[in-house]
Amino acid sequence: MLEGKRILLGVSGSIAAYKAVELLRELIRRGAEVRCAMTGGAGRFVAPLTFQTLSRKPVLTDLYAQEEGGQIAHIAAAEGADLLVVAPATANTLARFAHGLADDFLTNLYLATRCPVLVAPAMDAEMWRHAATQANVATLRQRGVHFVGPASGELASGLTGPGRLAEPAEIAAAVEAILGRARDLAGRYLLMTAGPTYEPLDPVRFVGNRSSGRMGFALAEAAAARGARVTLVSGPTHLAPPAGVECVRVETTQEMYEAVLARAAEADAVIKAAAPADYRPSTVAPAKIKKGREVLSMELTPTPDILGELGRRKGAAVLVGFAAETEDLVANAREKLRKKNLDLVVANEVGAQGAGFGTDTNRVTLIGADGDAESLPLLSKQEVAHRVLDRVARLLAARPARP
Repeated sequence: MLEGKRILLGVSGSIAAYKAVELLRELIRRGAEVRCAMTGGAGRFVAPLTFQTLSRKPVLTDLYAQEEGGQIAHIAAAEGADLLVVAPATANTLARFAHGLADDFLTNLYLATRCPVLVAPAMDAEMWRHAATQANVATLRQRGVHFVGPASGELASGLTGPGRLAEPAEIAAAVEAILGRARDLAGRYLLMTAGPTYEPLDPVRFVGNRSSGRMGFALAEAAAARGARVTLVSGPTHLAPPAGVECVRVETTQEMYEAVLARAAEADAVIKAAAPADYRPSTVAPAKIKKGREVLSMELTPTPDILGELGRRKGAAVLVGFAAETEDLVANAREKLRKKNLDLVVANEVGAQGAGFGTDTNRVTLIGADGDAESLPLLSKQEVAHRVLDRVARLLAARPARP
């Protein structure tokens, strides 16, 4: 719950602004003290009086307003705040935050705030996918801004895709997660993997898979935000390393194996979210293989089993694996947990809508060493990361920190 927490709720100009009213009520229901700040565009969708009536506090809109005693309003509002939540956050708002523009109350408030910041984007799918928006999101993530959503579904334009504002209950859960989970991994060292591996066939081609690395990067970002020292061993991705995380780049499964095993002994927990190639070409052609043969045969050799080796060597560390399955999800995941000597397995069905490789969301089932399975709804990968880390934190709480 959020008793005694002081939350600033920023609302920007999106049709989804009506959902911010429900979010305000949900935060208050959970015990938070909420003050709202609105952009001029937001006021064209929902009147400030609505937020003022529900929060019982004047809505902040005027950049040049002063509080009692002459203090500048956006400075006064930022002081003592536990969290700034911006929902909905439009593409324009994200761009202004990323580039440090300060031309209205909300952007000045963002720059003046020293508490954690959570944004919930809302826009059309192509606006969300645009390279400029994604670059702004990456910049904000590097600066420690938390994200929840966007969800995929029917949009105001009538199209379907990513860009829907996360549901108010999910945003409120993310608020509780940020404020309640703060620093619960302080003093712990977490080793993580992410992304695919590429096994060369010739100087141009490789054997690999569709993993984007987003889940592993979300885990690393979340663990760092919760106070852990984090090393992320990543295969080839286009993702920028999260702020405060040591990132070790590798390409092949053998390189990932060596990087992980060199560090595993000192880790309090190892979370292996990567999808390394299980096989590599037995021989690598020294020059590009030219097209012209009707049939090209390739012999494959097994690559090192990183997770299996970690399980064989496991001491006191918590060991978490991921299981991407196409059928018999829970049964196959339980078998992997048993064979690899895991404490927790995170299973997801490849190909399920909104889940798996290359998406911003995921739907997973968490299976503990006791075999109990907890199926989570479709969530952002950031929220999935925190749900996994909640389990890891509980397991670590029963084990002493390393000296």
